[in-house]
Amino acid sequence: MTIDPRTDTIIDPTSLIIPWRGIVTEIHIAPAGGAPMVATSGVTAVAGRGLEGDRYHDETGFYSWFKGPLRHVSLIEWEVLETLRDFHNLTLEPGITRRNIVTRGVPLGHLLGREFRVGGSTLRGVEICEPCKHLVDLTGDRSLLSALIHRGGLHAEVVTGGAIGLGDTVEPIGTRGPDDTVGP
Repeated sequence: MTIDPRTDTIIDPTSLIIPWRGIVTEIHIAPAGGAPMVATSGVTAVAGRGLEGDRYHDETGFYSWFKGPLRHVSLIEWEVLETLRDFHNLTLEPGITRRNIVTRGVPLGHLLGREFRVGGSTLRGVEICEPCKHLVDLTGDRSLLSALIHRGGLHAEVVTGGAIGLGDTVEPIGTRGPDDTVGP
């Protein structure tokens, strides 16, 4: 039995809410559309632009014709890459997904429409990343389309610029609520 010390009442263990905080495990940028992703230990996020040195910051990415915040930064969960390896026999190096930031312990879907902190920057989740034909064209692997559907990551807008490095914390900003927690 667990007692809430604030209210002196019994806590139902099935209703416990677990706040989360994750980390950055990989960072990749590409200097131009179609160019290989390059691993780096740190980048600078620039508000309204993206990551310095990346194709979308410099407006040379494959989808740069689309004007809007959707391509500032893309993120993917390390846990998705592990699941693909363990259950689909598909081993992907993190950069092959064409996502800029690989996270661990971050429920990216919870950040859609929300602001969150990554290192010294603030991002806002704007769209779930679905796999595309361009990814298949670059990798030659058609199995990526079905393997990554609905779990290809998150596109985010850079709201406030700052440094992002390996091991940096990723956490939601604002009022704690259902989107900031992972429950049983």
